[in-house]
Amino acid sequence: MAKSKTPSFVNTIPLLVDSKQESELLARFQASRQLYNACLNEAMTRMELVKKSDFYQAAKKLSREQKKQRSTMFSEARKLYRYSDYELQAYATNVSNKSKWIADKIDSNTQQTIATRAFRTSEKVLFGLAKKVRFKTPNRFRSVEGKSNKQGLRWKDNQLVWGKIKLNPIIDESNPVIQHGLYSPVKYVRLLWKEINGKRRWFVQLIHEGVPYQKPQNYIIDGVVGLDVNISNIAFVADNHAGLLPFADKVPSFQKEITRLQRKMQRFQRSFNSDNYEPDFIAKKGRKIVVTKGKVKKGSRKWNKSNIYKKIAQKKRELERLKGAYAKSQNRKLVNEILRYGNIIKTEKVSIKGWQKRYGKAILSKSPGFVQSELKRKAENAGGQFITFSTQKTALSQTHLDGSRVKKSLSQRVHRDVTGIVMHRDIFSAFLSRYVNEDDTLSLRDAVNQYPGLELILRSAWQQYQTNCEQVSASESRLSHLSSEQFDLKGKSVNQIVKSAKS
Repeated sequence: MAKSKTPSFVNTIPLLVDSKQESELLARFQASRQLYNACLNEAMTRMELVKKSDFYQAAKKLSREQKKQRSTMFSEARKLYRYSDYELQAYATNVSNKSKWIADKIDSNTQQTIATRAFRTSEKVLFGLAKKVRFKTPNRFRSVEGKSNKQGLRWKDNQLVWGKIKLNPIIDESNPVIQHGLYSPVKYVRLLWKEINGKRRWFVQLIHEGVPYQKPQNYIIDGVVGLDVNISNIAFVADNHAGLLPFADKVPSFQKEITRLQRKMQRFQRSFNSDNYEPDFIAKKGRKIVVTKGKVKKGSRKWNKSNIYKKIAQKKRELERLKGAYAKSQNRKLVNEILRYGNIIKTEKVSIKGWQKRYGKAILSKSPGFVQSELKRKAENAGGQFITFSTQKTALSQTHLDGSRVKKSLSQRVHRDVTGIVMHRDIFSAFLSRYVNEDDTLSLRDAVNQYPGLELILRSAWQQYQTNCEQVSASESRLSHLSSEQFDLKGKSVNQIVKSAKS
């Protein structure tokens, strides 16, 4: 039974869980994890057999034009080795009934969703979207979900019900987002836990049918918005507004504190696992003679982790969680700001994965991929479009209004057009992207005709960006010296911690 394809949205609500209920939930999660790993192992085994089959090898040799024949042969290979979602669900039921313990802990609907989850994970490897799969350890298996809201894991009478377990939610009566969700039909339910301040917190995610609550300040209008996505910022140009905004604006990095904690962890790890390292040796560094730490010995080894090490690791995870949560919050504000000026988004098709290989830390802290996915989701939900076009065919950063192309280095951030126009490179590219057609061709005539009317708006956006850069550089030195020891992490929300960091 496939889930309904009607519009849906997610409502996350914290739960009240006592020690007895948590013990039972952890037992059920342990059973779910073992079933998932068993299903994933079986799915990967069947997938390898499918890839080695004659049908699959013959289908790969066919040309792309023979699409129907290729599809038929791929389907035959799957049927031969029972590699399908339905077959894996049957396997999950069989494994659960044989173990008895898993069948007692997990209902049949949840067993099937776990099997589907494992099957889709294996398909990513089959389709080349992933290189390998990861089997779940207890700390990395954090959610289970039901198949519908009729039986098994479900939401009933404003409670989470899973067999004999009934969990009460913590509902904020004054929150219109939560209240809107509670009055919407529930498709299915997801139960998950998160580690916050070193403690396990339980949440229920209700997947509702319908559209999410629209805050009055986050309205979306009809209009075309051209984008230019960079590693650290995004430029947009709409019908009557433009901007060059940074990703994850004013998010404290806690980099010094995280580095300090990592060094502490390394020292404790070396002291408690000295046999896992090569002996230290004396080396020459310039004119100085220094002692260089030995590298980790090759091969799989057992690592002992002291209680102090675990506490330091927990503190580091909390800082990283705070940084990630606030960055996501700021990026959502950025998405809402752009959508206020139009719901038809035009942007270059850029490879975020390619950027990750070259600018790993910057991409991790700024999350441009998250901004793109949120823009696409919200624009389409509002009846708009998210249109991407080829970077190679358009080459907007090189294009001048007379049609010529002049290459620029990445460090050159100002576009000096041959027609005499001087504009910020990203803002000008975002302006041009508004006039890219469906066949990935740039309509220069429209761009030339529209530029005089938008020039003042573009210059205002550039001036505002320069002002923001000056303000950031003035406050960066103050924020960079902050550490988690300057304020108490316990009992504070992300916004409270960031406010105390900036004060």
